Amino acid sequence: MGFAMNMNKIIGLLTALFALSGCATMNSDECLTSDWHAIGFEDGASGQNAERLGDRRKACAKHGVTPDFQAYQSGRDEGLEQFCQPSRGFSLGSRGGSYSGVCASHRELEFIDAFNSGYHLYNLRSRVNSANAQIAQKEKGIDRNKVIMSEKEAILIATETTVQDRVLVLADLKELSEANGQLESEIVQLITDRARHQQELDSYEAVLADTGY
Repeated sequence: MGFAMNMNKIIGLLTALFALSGCATMNSDECLTSDWHAIGFEDGASGQNAERLGDRRKACAKHGVTPDFQAYQSGRDEGLEQFCQPSRGFSLGSRGGSYSGVCASHRELEFIDAFNSGYHLYNLRSRVNSANAQIAQKEKGIDRNKVIMSEKEAILIATETTVQDRVLVLADLKELSEANGQLESEIVQLITDRARHQQELDSYEAVLADTGY
């Protein structure tokens, strides 16, 4: 059939997408007037498994309406042909998405290979992002400790502070200083890890540049 669609069909698909984005909210009119072929196409094109129709059937059963299975299945098959392309598999994997095994056997191998490539890219990016987040968190911890240390140093030199209190404040300052030293050491290691992860990411992106994804 091909995937070039006239404007009316595109409008129908968009209507199904926005009006029926949550099957549990389908009312009686939506169940009665819906274009089940368009809904099936939407579900197929987004990689939904066959259970999606069951969810829609339950929603419409509350209104005494039975979905048009043949129309839905025809649309879903067309949508799956669009979804089960290597480029879509790569895109899904690179976003950290999941694949529910909906592609036909003659398309699944290439789709899964592309999905795994995208998912590996996702993991490499996640490692870099995780290192950045941890570094930022530990830097904030150091800054918080420095604020507390400044407050305690002020207490330490205050004339009204007793000798006993000064001993306690000095112990706190020592503990905070050690904590900051530990955080600084962890940051150094994270920076090293981040550089390694970034190098792995750059190398993999260079490899992907030749795949056409």
